[in-house]
Amino acid sequence: MTDTGVSFSCMHPRLTDHAVTTMLLAAMAAARAMAQPQCIALVDASGVVLAHLRMEGAKVLSLHSALAKAETAASINVPTHRVPTGVASAIAAATGGRVTSLPGGLPIRLSGHLLGGIGIGSGTGDQDIAVAMAALRAIGAEVFDGSS
Repeated sequence: MTDTGVSFSCMHPRLTDHAVTTMLLAAMAAARAMAQPQCIALVDASGVVLAHLRMEGAKVLSLHSALAKAETAASINVPTHRVPTGVASAIAAATGGRVTSLPGGLPIRLSGHLLGGIGIGSGTGDQDIAVAMAALRAIGAEVFDGSS
């Protein structure tokens, strides 16, 4: 074999089924505690949907925004509310609504590795962020505040 200068590793951090379930349960508990049913979406770092749930009483159209929030956060590796407002509409139009600046989308980062994104929708922006942060805390992921 020749040395190509490329090394491969099987040790890529990823969200396990257990982590996804833990995050869903934590998000649902936080939403119930604030009496605000939510739509919850979890994607991996490539934007592949790992879980998508609408709690009883959550707004139907929030299913779409929660998924867009999760995909956006995973794609840009920052909270969705940090998408610059000056370009948000153009980016949303160019991506068919798959990129959003609505609050409630957070990247899932653990030990410096981007594992995916979580999107929460159906409450106020602050409620959506709080529920997303509860899910991140449940697996020991990096937590973001509403202003960062």
